[in-house]
Amino acid sequence: MGRRTIKPLENRGPLRVMFLVTSMPVGGAETLLVNLIRRMDRSRFAPELCCMKDLGPLGVVMEQEVPTFHKMLSSKYDLRVVSRLSELFRVREIDAVVTVGAGDKMFWGRLCAWLAGVPVIASAIHSTGWPDSINWLNRRLTSITDRFIGVAAPHGKHLVEVEGFPTEKVTVIPNGIDTDRFVVDPEVRRRVRDEWRVRDDTAVSGIVAALRPEKDHALFLNAAARVVKRCPRSHFVIVGDGPERPAIEALRDELGLQDHVTMMGSRSDVPDLLCGMDTFVLTSKNEASPVSILEAMSCQLPIVAPRVGSIPDAVDDGVNGLLVEASSLDETADAMIALSQGANLRAEMGAAAREKVLRYGSLDAMVGGYQDLITTVYRQKALKAASTVLQPVSSGVLLGKPSDVKAS
Repeated sequence: MGRRTIKPLENRGPLRVMFLVTSMPVGGAETLLVNLIRRMDRSRFAPELCCMKDLGPLGVVMEQEVPTFHKMLSSKYDLRVVSRLSELFRVREIDAVVTVGAGDKMFWGRLCAWLAGVPVIASAIHSTGWPDSINWLNRRLTSITDRFIGVAAPHGKHLVEVEGFPTEKVTVIPNGIDTDRFVVDPEVRRRVRDEWRVRDDTAVSGIVAALRPEKDHALFLNAAARVVKRCPRSHFVIVGDGPERPAIEALRDELGLQDHVTMMGSRSDVPDLLCGMDTFVLTSKNEASPVSILEAMSCQLPIVAPRVGSIPDAVDDGVNGLLVEASSLDETADAMIALSQGANLRAEMGAAAREKVLRYGSLDAMVGGYQDLITTVYRQKALKAASTVLQPVSSGVLLGKPSDVKAS
């Protein structure tokens, strides 16, 4: 392992922080990361981004703003990633590595950060269960990890009690959104609903989620079919893309909902699309702290969502939304019908939702949490280094030959 001198915080200048992801498609966790990077105090931090595989749409955007690197891992068993990532961290003189999500990047990112002598090593975990369960190989690196970041109090508890991480290594930093960006705009609402070809008095229920199995869009469509029977003047919007799209489109057609469902695909104008909706629905089988719910609440939308993860922390049942049992078609459909039929109920819950998210999901608080964590751990390491007489350490054997780092 290559050690390096850890300078006192006062002499280091802005700390170089490398965020490590697989790719940057348009999604909740990725949008959170974009907002975090953009809001970090540049007098104290110099953020960088590394995509293990391809950049993705948001990665292409970020390479115009911060140093961005990609193509570190060509396949699951590409051991050359060790030399590539370790060399990248050394060359960039990285002070903190934060892996985002579980899987390969969580393992290789922490291992290579340790090999490169990076002072601060942290892992942000964005969901529990599929796809971010922590496998046994990732657990083996617990000792070299300074912090595991949960996105809500119940999530932090899950990381300790279920995933088995040491309590002292788990930090909770709630997700946060830009409430100045996600706002109601009547003019935008008219434009978006014209695009969908729906009347002003048509109740529109929408979902914003990647088209993956755990998001259970089939439940959304089956519930929509029941809503249409009770409220014929209803419309449904699906925002997102992914491997389940063909199956979702087939089910839409099988249920005879072609005229009632608009599929938007992956979009970057989510605030505008939320403006066109009347109710926001989430049908996931599992979640930690979904950003999409906070964004919808900021746009004064009442929520229909399952009682999973930290969703009950954000959604107060009967106040700013309706909570249902996960995977329950009856409860999901009944909740959607109640909100589709009740314009006054939607207005009351929507106002309460905006008020709640202003208190619950601040972007500034999230950014501050990351900045405080990185600064605290770095300062502890610097003080320890200053008070310890270091013995010569062998650099060990480097796996593979260092290859050229591909930077964007």
